[in-house]
Amino acid sequence: MQKPLILISNDDSIASKGIKTLAAIMSQLGEVVVVAPDSHQSGMGHAITLDRPLRVSEVHNFLPDVKAYKCSGTPADCVKFGKHYILKGRKIDLVVSGINHGSNSSIAVIYSGTMSAAIEAAIEGIPAIGFSLCEFGADIEFSHGEPYIKQIAQTILQNGLPHGVALNVNIPAKSEEAIKGIKICRQTDALFRETFEERKDPYGRAYYWMDGYLQNDDKGGNTDEDALKENYIAIVPVQFDLTDYKAIDILKSIKLGE
Repeated sequence: MQKPLILISNDDSIASKGIKTLAAIMSQLGEVVVVAPDSHQSGMGHAITLDRPLRVSEVHNFLPDVKAYKCSGTPADCVKFGKHYILKGRKIDLVVSGINHGSNSSIAVIYSGTMSAAIEAAIEGIPAIGFSLCEFGADIEFSHGEPYIKQIAQTILQNGLPHGVALNVNIPAKSEEAIKGIKICRQTDALFRETFEERKDPYGRAYYWMDGYLQNDDKGGNTDEDALKENYIAIVPVQFDLTDYKAIDILKSIKLGE
């Protein structure tokens, strides 16, 4: 039987530990092709490159039996280029993005380049999953999540996803406690509260560094943040259709439309 074709991207760059870990796992399930940014693209969201050329080159000795390419564009650019140029004419069975170094739970999904790569695939009608580990750092530990990543990907390869849906999968950081399992959740209704630190460059000119924290007042239960705190892997199905269908009737009722 022909192996499933799996396209991989991320936002932490082609050089990240997370994408090599993900490619190694996916190589157990199918033929893997990697197209990833040549530099860090975290927080780029669903940006695409329109004002400059894209430069793409093959990365040799990435992993055995894995074709890999680095791209000067964003995560969404990488998926577009992978589908429409590198793999043109071939059916892609699954797109996976990550493994991101850091959480993409709650409102972070809006800003995430990792999830935008997955959502770009969903727009194209391809089953897609974004994987994130809730810990930062260049050399973080992924091993505790690897069996679950393989299980989730294998299940979606076998069963597919509803049209336009991608999975946002967040994995707790490794601890002394084993992961308890997987929970299908809703996105936490929380806000990222920004703070800006003013600093001075060597010429005395001001510049600003953004930081902040997640303000979570959501007490409704069954959220991704709840699952992660209980040491479960959190899966939230997300979609690119941002229409609030309930609000359509509300707006019509106040005579804003016909």
